[in-house]
Amino acid sequence: MAKKKLFVLTDISIPQIELKSGHGGERDSQKDFVMPDILTVNFGVNTSKYRKFDFSTWYGVGIDQITYACQIQVERFVKGQDAQIEAITAALYCHSGLRNFLKYLTLRVTALERDLTLSDINRETIDDFLSHIARPGSSIGTQKNIWGATKSVLFALGRRGVLQLIESGDLATFPKNPFPNSNKLKKSSTGLSKAERTRFANSIKQAVMPIWQEGVALTSHLLSCALIVIALHTGRNSTPLLEMTRSCLRSHPKENCVFLVLWKRRGNNTSKVALRSSRTDESQLESTPTITASIERLIRRIIALTEPLLVGASSNLRERVWIHPARAASRTGETIELTQQCIDKAFRKIVDDNGIVGDDGNPLRVNISRLRKTFGNRIFEISNGDVAVTAAALGNTIAVADRHYLKPDDKSKRNWRFLGEVLVQELLTNTIGATYKDTPLGKCSDIVNGQYAPKAAGAMCMSFLNCLRCRHYAVTEDDLYKLFSFYFRIFEERSRIEKRQWGKQYAHIPRLIDDYIIAEGLRRGIFKTSAVDKAREKARISPHPFWSVDLIANLEIVA
Repeated sequence: MAKKKLFVLTDISIPQIELKSGHGGERDSQKDFVMPDILTVNFGVNTSKYRKFDFSTWYGVGIDQITYACQIQVERFVKGQDAQIEAITAALYCHSGLRNFLKYLTLRVTALERDLTLSDINRETIDDFLSHIARPGSSIGTQKNIWGATKSVLFALGRRGVLQLIESGDLATFPKNPFPNSNKLKKSSTGLSKAERTRFANSIKQAVMPIWQEGVALTSHLLSCALIVIALHTGRNSTPLLEMTRSCLRSHPKENCVFLVLWKRRGNNTSKVALRSSRTDESQLESTPTITASIERLIRRIIALTEPLLVGASSNLRERVWIHPARAASRTGETIELTQQCIDKAFRKIVDDNGIVGDDGNPLRVNISRLRKTFGNRIFEISNGDVAVTAAALGNTIAVADRHYLKPDDKSKRNWRFLGEVLVQELLTNTIGATYKDTPLGKCSDIVNGQYAPKAAGAMCMSFLNCLRCRHYAVTEDDLYKLFSFYFRIFEERSRIEKRQWGKQYAHIPRLIDDYIIAEGLRRGIFKTSAVDKAREKARISPHPFWSVDLIANLEIVA
């Protein structure tokens, strides 16, 4: 079935920008410009602290035409025209981008001693603006954010023909890449270590305990602490949590379970986390992460405490969970929503009040992003390194989870160090790739001069019945199919030879495989239980060709 096409409705209440041309086709500056009646753009409710942007500061300073064009473009963004962006994004376009760009243009008006129009926005102006924001003390990341927000508005104006847009060549309006290799300069935050997580979890648990008291007063700090606890145990992002609805807890097919359903704007989809009312073994993971009953009870407690606030709340807040009474004297009796700034302030207060330090001895730096990565690494650890389970728990693809959320643990570092040492040795001895050779039973590090090899010129070891006792033998998870095929072939020999001979020559082999190789591999975490069971069943139904009866009629030839 073809996907239904969605059409964006045009709001005819937003005026189009019509610029009159002067002599020679050049646009006049401010001669025929009429000041609009409304100089403020309202963004509505969003997860940032910004609700509006006042353009009045930049009218009457020589850039009226540009200011008006930018104001109308932002209004179009807010109304869902030209690009499907969220209100918070439009707010950042103004407060991060246009605020700096229009301020720069006022300085340029003073320098040129004339008014500026849309025709003055060219490559020279853009290059000067990039030099302006590259002031001392400004990081590359900050400059890139300012430029990205500004370009989004100017590019939309160019697409609509409001300003001249040159897309290629030396005079291209926008430089192709003004911040090369900037992604390499930015260090992404990492998940908390086990010790850091323990210290922070103990502190945040104590901070949220008052929420269970009767008659507790709801404050932004207490609600922020509760949200942080939920983020710590579910690994969700801040925006879906802040926009949690009062119907977020849904029924689950299993008894004593519920789904926590959150809305993901970027993916335009829901994210589900299974909350259980009884504790289960952490290693028993499903396609969605399971959380203990205390998180479900905490959510229901918050919903119950905020229920009385719905009476005086505005219509856009009546479905929200994270609401509280305003504390400011000017807003007494008003119900407001929790914001990202409240959460950031709560993080700082928890760290300062409890003196929480990181592994480096400095005050712990923690935010929702670090908690999400901590959650991902914890799931990866208790699932014995299953990236698919981790990605499902985070709500990401396997590639994104592996690239952006997982970090190597001590075990991984030891394995990579060992691999590096082996690789160096192979490079020095010109034997790269020759450390282990595949055999019908697994891998062997020396098939010519091994412990049970014939040690004759050009002769390779074929004594496979002795592999389990050889110090050169190795088994990986990929070799389990061959190993179990050999395992079942040993049992088939009982019907071919007398019982006494089988007990003397072959009976010890299945015991070595079960009690030593498989059991030890599972204990060390080298093998996964699911991989062992899958390889065993596959070998039982369809054994490896080398160990089939059709190929080798008698095992004595490999003894």
